[in-house]
Amino acid sequence: MNSHLVVDVIWWVPAGITFLGILVGVLLHMIYDRAGGNAAARNAKGITEQAQLDAGHVAREAEIQARGQVLQARENFEREVATRRQELLAMEDRLMQREINLDRRVELVDKKEQTLAAKLDDLEQQRVALRGAEAVAQKLNEGLQAKLQEMAALPREEARRQLLHQVDEELGGETSQLIRRSQQRAHATATAEARAIIIEAIERYAAPVVNEIAVCTVTLPSEEMKGRIIGREGRNIRAIEQACGVQIVIDDTPGVVQISSFDPVRREVARLALEELVADGRIQPARVEEIVAKIQQELDTVMLKAAEQAQAELGLQGLAPEIAQLLGRLKFRQSYAQNVLAHSVETARLMGLMAAELGLDPQVAKRVGLLHDIGKALSHEIEGGHAASGAEFLKRHGEPEQVYSAVGAHHHEAEGDNLYSALAGAADAITAARPGARVENTELFIKRLSELEALAARLPGVEKAYAFQAGRELRVFVEPRKVDDAGAFRIARALGKQIEQELKYPGQIRIVVVRETRFVEYAR
Repeated sequence: MNSHLVVDVIWWVPAGITFLGILVGVLLHMIYDRAGGNAAARNAKGITEQAQLDAGHVAREAEIQARGQVLQARENFEREVATRRQELLAMEDRLMQREINLDRRVELVDKKEQTLAAKLDDLEQQRVALRGAEAVAQKLNEGLQAKLQEMAALPREEARRQLLHQVDEELGGETSQLIRRSQQRAHATATAEARAIIIEAIERYAAPVVNEIAVCTVTLPSEEMKGRIIGREGRNIRAIEQACGVQIVIDDTPGVVQISSFDPVRREVARLALEELVADGRIQPARVEEIVAKIQQELDTVMLKAAEQAQAELGLQGLAPEIAQLLGRLKFRQSYAQNVLAHSVETARLMGLMAAELGLDPQVAKRVGLLHDIGKALSHEIEGGHAASGAEFLKRHGEPEQVYSAVGAHHHEAEGDNLYSALAGAADAITAARPGARVENTELFIKRLSELEALAARLPGVEKAYAFQAGRELRVFVEPRKVDDAGAFRIARALGKQIEQELKYPGQIRIVVVRETRFVEYAR
């Protein structure tokens, strides 16, 4: 029994412990569940409260944003309304201004209509008055004709013819005699006064006669320099002649070479260029072209200074630069071997003296005299006589009409409308008629050479043309890109035929056509 008791006790103890553990576990689980439910409730309540707070914030922010948008829309609306209001005000102002302008125009039109109506009334009154006067005159004329017919017992046409014939005979004889006596008296007075004025001007003025020849010389430091001027196979002397348009004559005369050209400008350029080349010592084609170009620029300055000096001597001012430059070229021009610039200055002085005697403006007279031969400095491409072409040039560059019209009429190539043209012709004749002033043969010779060069320059493909040896040789340079060898031969033949047909010359003329091709390259 005790053993069974012990066994029972041993079995019930573990079973009781197990049951107790289960009971404790259940209790603990219930306690835990209750504690978890409370926490969840608390968390749910916190979340709800937080959600309510967030919803309030969101609602307030939405309300604030909506109010801002409403305010912005109101501002935009008010701004647009203000803009429209300003546009309407501006439009009203423009409409008001247009109404004012229309009112003014209507007033002007009304005034013009009133003025026009008044003028029409005046014209109508004048027309009525004229008709009345014509009627009165017609009645008077009829009365006079009736009286004449009664007195002469002649038909109206016959009486009228006889009356007019008698008046014409009486007045015609007296008028002719009066005109004849006036012409004789004016001619005698004018001849005496003109003679006195010209004599007075000649006695008060005297000038040396300027003569220039067509050849100048250049002194050389040694005979060796002649060979350097000629160059290898004559290339240096050809380059000088082609660049300057002259002929270089090298003969046995020791220490000098001669430069021949009928054009004084070319001759002076060649002289100065040759002197500089001799002094420099470097004589070659490229150097020749460089020196000639520089001398031509320097010579333009010299001619401009010559024109300024002529103006200063005469006390004249205000010449246009183009006129002054062309006037300076007359320093190297001759007319019948008389220097044209010196001749122009002399003519201006004589005209100034004669104008003072006649009561005219001496300054205008001097201006006409200085410029009367400026046409001689123009290119041969300008057609017409030197007086007409010079007048056209002066007119184109702003000279007064009184000046250029006198210049154009001083050789009677045009009708002069003032006394200065007559003075220019008289002074021009005085300066040219003095003994030794001019040599006609030289002028004819230079004119023939100019015509010879101009004839060659007109042909297509000709670049330059120069006359040498007193016109017995014509050297023509053609453009190698436009004219081939066969074309150069055709130019020579055509030029020979034209010279035979158009020019008069003694002996024969040698025509040399030069076609030169030059290739230049630089080594760097």
